[in-house]
Amino acid sequence: MNLDFLAIAPTVAITVAVVLLLMVDVTFKVGPRWWGIVATLGLVGATTASVWQWVEYRGPDGELFFSDMLAVDGFSSFAGMLIFPIAGLGLMAGWQLVKGVGRRGAEFVALSLIAASGAHLMAASANLIMLFIALEVFSISLYVLAGFTRKGEGADEAALKYFLLGALASAVFLYGIALVFAATGTTSMYGAKAFLDSTLILRPGILLAGIALLLVGLGFKVSAAPFHVWAPDVYQGAPGGVTGFLAAGAKIAGFAAMARVLVIPLGSYIDDWAPAIAVMSAASVIIGTLFAIAQTDLKRMLAYSSVAHAGFIMTALVAGPAGIGDMWFYVATYAFQVVGAFAIAAVVSGALTGRSPLSDYAGLSDRSPLLAAAMGLFMLSMAGIPLTSGFIGKAAVFRAAINADYLWLVILGLVAAVGGLFFYLRLIVVMYMQPAPDGAAHPQLHFGTRFAVGVTAVVTIVVGFVPWPLLDWVKDAVPL
Repeated sequence: MNLDFLAIAPTVAITVAVVLLLMVDVTFKVGPRWWGIVATLGLVGATTASVWQWVEYRGPDGELFFSDMLAVDGFSSFAGMLIFPIAGLGLMAGWQLVKGVGRRGAEFVALSLIAASGAHLMAASANLIMLFIALEVFSISLYVLAGFTRKGEGADEAALKYFLLGALASAVFLYGIALVFAATGTTSMYGAKAFLDSTLILRPGILLAGIALLLVGLGFKVSAAPFHVWAPDVYQGAPGGVTGFLAAGAKIAGFAAMARVLVIPLGSYIDDWAPAIAVMSAASVIIGTLFAIAQTDLKRMLAYSSVAHAGFIMTALVAGPAGIGDMWFYVATYAFQVVGAFAIAAVVSGALTGRSPLSDYAGLSDRSPLLAAAMGLFMLSMAGIPLTSGFIGKAAVFRAAINADYLWLVILGLVAAVGGLFFYLRLIVVMYMQPAPDGAAHPQLHFGTRFAVGVTAVVTIVVGFVPWPLLDWVKDAVPL
């Protein structure tokens, strides 16, 4: 058994931080300052370990560890370099929620760290059983976070709906694992790859059914249509302080798992699963765009927008291994945009509340010019306007699909992107062209929110103007 504790260093860093945070909090009744210090040290340690892994194992130098349960390669290390900073920004954006729930704030921070660790393990799993365990660690943490405030019917409904539908999706995913095992005789992704590359299956019905169920389970996690029905209610009902990390983390972890599962064990069956991915992509961009147009609540609008973005990301996956880098570029840039947008929503409508009606943003340019400018930037980037990271991301995934002979999917994506301009620009109109209602409060910006919004805005602008460094890095962010 190949043992290298660098392979689990990010998980160890997060685990130590969680144990230290909870034990010291219970013993000494410390406050938010201590929680923030421990969380920061844990996330910095995990990010540093991921960078170390990137230096040692990226490109063709990846290896399998712990009885081939974990893969340490450019793919997993890049996921760690992305998910842990995103978790930190999400916590900073929701720090007012942490303070608002009193002594339970330590539990909120601990659950966020555990979710980040589960998300990273989803990207690093080299065995389908390990992937299922990581998926449950990530998902169960988010189920609790979605209803953490225990205030109002929205949070309870969000948590319950997320849990029930998530449990169903997990069961479907587990059944898919069972069928793949029945067809290949192993749950190891690389063992299944070796078997399928060397064996001609005359009756592949069981394997194809397993692939379909795996896609259903992972499609739920990334909120791809038609498995997106949980997203609008959960995004709207969950407290504002947690929605950003929930949205970004689910995309990173879900697409990392989907890409590794499809490309490694099932790569030789790309002609069977790529059309299914293309159909899910097309359904996502159409449904997400059309339903987002009809929304009057920002968080619900961003939920349907995330469905459309899931479709755009899946556009790259139809290209198989050649689209992995483009997928990572889109996922990385979108994660920063959505964390920034929900950070502003938490300020304007409240970190402990769920709903965020568009009327709350009327006249925001007069009440808080910086917040309005940042939100406008995020909306333009999500719409794919040139000179933003969102434009480069769409161009990258469309290029991958064209190279894979899916021109029809690209044309559909372009039409949907134009339709999406309506609801993105509508928010800008509300912020800049509608007067603020009488007695509207001026949003109070705290340090955590300033930092999170500032970092995400800078990344969105810089990557839009200078995308080449990130485009070069993601070339090495591929599975071994």
